[in-house]
Amino acid sequence: MRTLGAQGTRFEYECYDIGHLYSLAHFAEKGLAKPPLLIQGVFGILGGIGADHENLEHMVRIADKLFGADYSFSAFAAGRDQMQFGTHSAWLGGHVRVGLEDSLWIGKGRLAESNAQQVRKIRGVIEDLGKQIATPDDAREILALRGRDREGSTPA
Repeated sequence: MRTLGAQGTRFEYECYDIGHLYSLAHFAEKGLAKPPLLIQGVFGILGGIGADHENLEHMVRIADKLFGADYSFSAFAAGRDQMQFGTHSAWLGGHVRVGLEDSLWIGKGRLAESNAQQVRKIRGVIEDLGKQIATPDDAREILALRGRDREGSTPA
């Protein structure tokens, strides 16, 4: 993390359970993980936290307690719960992850044709909730990434 971080690489911290948040807090306290942190809550994977909406809310509460304003959150659930969890994550103020890597479905009994189809669906849901979709420039700012205009420079 030290070598890549020094080059401006930003990390996504996948947390499969509440204990992973506490481990990340330990690394942040030691200076090994630097804010802003992008925490990806992973639900519904065997051995991890279940795809239960109460678990999502609990994980966000613990992340708020541990990291305050120094993180952004995204959540997904594997399989059939992908769209519901994306919607709930957005409702809680978080970001969304969808794609065929996590679910092959677009709806009950309907296989998705592509990642793009899943993205269009969740985008429509989020916009219907009155939430704003981040532009690529917004995402770069949220994640403290350099843009094309700043390639080769170190992010602030």
